Amino acid sequence: MKSVRFLIPGDPDTRTGGYLYDRRIMAGLAALDWRVELRRLDAGFPRPTPAALREADEVLAALPDRALTVIDGLALGAMPTVAAAQRDRLRLVALLHHPLALETGLDETLRRQLHASEREALRHVRRVIVTSPSTARALLSEYEVTPERCVAIPPGTDPAPLAEGSGGGNLDLLCVASLTPRKGHAVLFRALARLQHHPWRLFCAGSERLHPPTAALLLDLTEDLGLTGRIAFLGELDEAALAIRYRRADVFVLPSHHEGYGMALAEALARGLPIVSTTAGAIPDTVSADAGLLVPPGDETALAEALARVMAEPALRERLATGARAARQSLPDWPEICARFAAALDEIPA
Repeated sequence: MKSVRFLIPGDPDTRTGGYLYDRRIMAGLAALDWRVELRRLDAGFPRPTPAALREADEVLAALPDRALTVIDGLALGAMPTVAAAQRDRLRLVALLHHPLALETGLDETLRRQLHASEREALRHVRRVIVTSPSTARALLSEYEVTPERCVAIPPGTDPAPLAEGSGGGNLDLLCVASLTPRKGHAVLFRALARLQHHPWRLFCAGSERLHPPTAALLLDLTEDLGLTGRIAFLGELDEAALAIRYRRADVFVLPSHHEGYGMALAEALARGLPIVSTTAGAIPDTVSADAGLLVPPGDETALAEALARVMAEPALRERLATGARAARQSLPDWPEICARFAAALDEIPA
């Protein structure tokens, strides 16, 4: 039986796109008769303590020779020395959702440190698996990862019923994203503050625990902008509750500063929702021009203008919804994606 070890920092049940991808891939490989072992690393990555790095080194050192080992990029990029020590003994694979240095809110010194650390760590793996062609291009141009070592395997998307819409006087906007700086909620709130003459409501579904300072800032900003009655923070929803929100939504909004893929965008397409988002990272690869309005990340004015258009033009919403319904037909499902992941691992010599 083929076997693979996954090294993932923190709680693998965390409800973010990256952790969901990891969970679905591991389950899919198991369904394909792979023996899958999960080894958890310290939750402090990508800013590990010396103790966390020692623990990671011990985990890798305990694996048998030639073991096929997939390390989530959230950890790998911060442990180049650990990876270097095992590069010849183990068959190391990087699973990179997006480069660490592209996280929003980093100061320039930390950004440079993360870039240098991740570039060095990627030198020590046999294969780099990324979730979008956009990230593959970034690794080629900025991280010296050659095309033959890199393969893009996007997330799968579960089939879903088409959204029914709110059916009321207000236009219901849905944003599915953890409350972290990279997701751009503050830009969205300021854009919506310009549009209070339109009948809309915003529902924000996503964890408030991953970056508490951002969650607190957004709550204060909502009050400062006079939007407390129009923006609802739903917190982290389970699949059933989230499916209800998708079903009742009229428009999907994601104002991210960067996305390595944007699984929530694919979920919105699967439900035929018109989309307003940004041109950041892999988003244009996921959302075509006939399914969404994309604006430059961080551009509050452009975002407000795009939102005003979808609020005021029912024909535009219907045109974008038609584009989303067409796009949903070509979204790969998880069994297909897991088979592609297995094939990528099979190509690594024993």
